[in-house]
Amino acid sequence: MSRSFPLEDIRNMAFIAHIDAGKTTVTERILFYTHRTYKIGETHEGTAVMDWMEEEKARGITISSAATTCYWKDHRINIIDTPGHVDFTAEVERSLRVLDGGVVVFDAVAGVEAQSETVWRQANKYRVPRICFINKMDRMGANFQRTVKMIVDRLKAKPIPVQLPLGSEEKFRGVLDLVEEKAWISDGKPESSLVEEAIPDSMMEQFQAARQEMIEKIAELDDEILEAYLEGKPLSSEDLRKAIRKITVSNTGVPVLCGTALRNKGMERLLDAIVDYLPSPLDVPPVNGEDFVGNKVECPPDDDSPFTALAFKVVSDPFVGRLVYFRVYSGKIEAGAQVYNSTTQKKERIGRLLLMHANRREEINEADTGAIIATLGLKSTFTGHTLCDPSHSVLLESIKFPEPVITVSIEPKTTVDQDKMGIALQKLTEEDPTFKVVYDHETGETVISGMGELHLEVIVNRLLSEFKVGAKVGRPRVAYKETITQPSRAEGKFVRQSGGHGQYGHVCLELEPGESGTGLVFVNNLKGTAIPRNYIPAIEDG
Repeated sequence: MSRSFPLEDIRNMAFIAHIDAGKTTVTERILFYTHRTYKIGETHEGTAVMDWMEEEKARGITISSAATTCYWKDHRINIIDTPGHVDFTAEVERSLRVLDGGVVVFDAVAGVEAQSETVWRQANKYRVPRICFINKMDRMGANFQRTVKMIVDRLKAKPIPVQLPLGSEEKFRGVLDLVEEKAWISDGKPESSLVEEAIPDSMMEQFQAARQEMIEKIAELDDEILEAYLEGKPLSSEDLRKAIRKITVSNTGVPVLCGTALRNKGMERLLDAIVDYLPSPLDVPPVNGEDFVGNKVECPPDDDSPFTALAFKVVSDPFVGRLVYFRVYSGKIEAGAQVYNSTTQKKERIGRLLLMHANRREEINEADTGAIIATLGLKSTFTGHTLCDPSHSVLLESIKFPEPVITVSIEPKTTVDQDKMGIALQKLTEEDPTFKVVYDHETGETVISGMGELHLEVIVNRLLSEFKVGAKVGRPRVAYKETITQPSRAEGKFVRQSGGHGQYGHVCLELEPGESGTGLVFVNNLKGTAIPRNYIPAIEDG
C-alpha cells in the first residue's frame, strides 16, 4: 500500500515556551487558518480545543500536552501543544523526545523568561531544530529587538530575524518580510486575508539595514551564500530560504518571526516558516537503538524497514480506556497487528489505531513512518517503552524524567473511597512519570510526590472530578539536597580529662566536589592501626 502522505512533506513539531507566552493561543489560530477548526477557541474563555481537560479550562493554563494534525500548502503538520508551567516540564521532555522540530514562543514584553531557558535546554538536549516566534507584539511595552538580544545573551543562540514588526503596541499592523522583501498587513479579523503592500518609505532604511544584517548572518553559517555574497551576486528569496532551512535543520541558527496570535496577525507567515524551515523526518539523523546483544541498530525513516516506534505518553480515557501514544520511526503498522515490546520483552497486540485531535479521535487502519498516533489494547506498554517488529528486536533509548521534589500525605475520606483511590492513583502514575506513590509503613500513610504544589493540587482535583474519589491531603514537604562546590579541609580535636588516660580524638577531613552523579566516594587515608578497621564503616556512614 502506498503512503498516506509523502514523508518529505511531514512536519512533526511542538510549541514550547514559558507559561502565558501564548502557545495555546498560537495553536488555536493555526488550527483555524488550516481549517482544522471552524471557530477560534480562547484560553481565557475556556473554549480552547487543545486545553480540553476541566482543570485546564478552569485555570486557563495547559496541564497536559495535546496532539493534533493539520494541513498547510500540501504539507501535514503534526502538532503537540505543551504546558509552560515548570511543574509539568515532563510533558515538554517527552514531547521533544519524539519530535523533529519546535516553535519557541516568546512574550514580546517579558522576552526570555525562566521556563524559556528550561525548554531551550531540553530542546538542545534532543538537538531539536527551532523557530522563534515573538508573540504579543500588540502589548504595551512590546520590544522586538530587545527580545532578540535576550535570545543571544541568555540562550547563547544565533537568532536570524527574517521579519521586522510593522509598528508595535497598539500600532502593530503586520510584518515586513526580509526574505521576500514585502510588507504583509492584517486588519486582525480572522476571516480576512493578508494584504501585500510595498515597504513603507518611513521604514525603508531600517528594512534595508535589517535585510543586510540577515544576509551577513546567513553568510557566516552557509558557505554557498558566503561565496555569492563576496562575489556580489544577487541573492534570490529562494536561495535565502534554502540556506535558512539548512541552518535551522543543522541547529546552527534559529529564524525569528513576530506577530500577535490574539489579534490574528502573523499566523499565516508562521505556518509558511514551519513548512519552509523545520525538518521532515527525512532531514534529521536516523534514530539508533540496540539489538538484544547490545549491537547498534539504525532505524531509517522508511516504510519498507522493520517497524520501530517509541511510546511517549499514556492516557486513561474514561470513554475508550487506556490510550498509548507513540511515534513511528521506521516501517508501518496496521490495526490488529502483533508487536514486540523490547523493553518488557513481551508480545502485545495493537488494537484500534487513532489519529488524535486533542481529546477527539479519528480511527485509521494503518500508521506509517513519521506518524504520531494513539492506540488501544497495549496493557504492558508505558512511557519510554520501545515497540518493534517481533522478528526484528530493537531497543531505543528511553525517556529520562526528573525526580519529584515535593511530597504530601493523602488518605481517602471514606472507606468507600479506599479501593477507588488505589486504582485511580495507579492510573495517574501510569500517565505521569514524575508522579510517584509510596506507602510509608512507619506512619501508615500513603505519600504522593510530584514536581510542585500545583502539580499535586491538579492530581488531587482530578481524583475528585475524574475518578470520583474524595481525599484528604496533608501539608506539603519539600525534599532539599545540598552538595559542595569547592574543595574544603577541616580539622577538629576532642580532649576530655576524666581521670586515668582520659579521652582524645583528632579528625582531619577533606571534602572536594566529584563528577555530577557519581555520589559519595569515601577515601580512608589512615596509616597503621590508629583506629580499628571495624570502626571505619561507621565513620563513612557519618
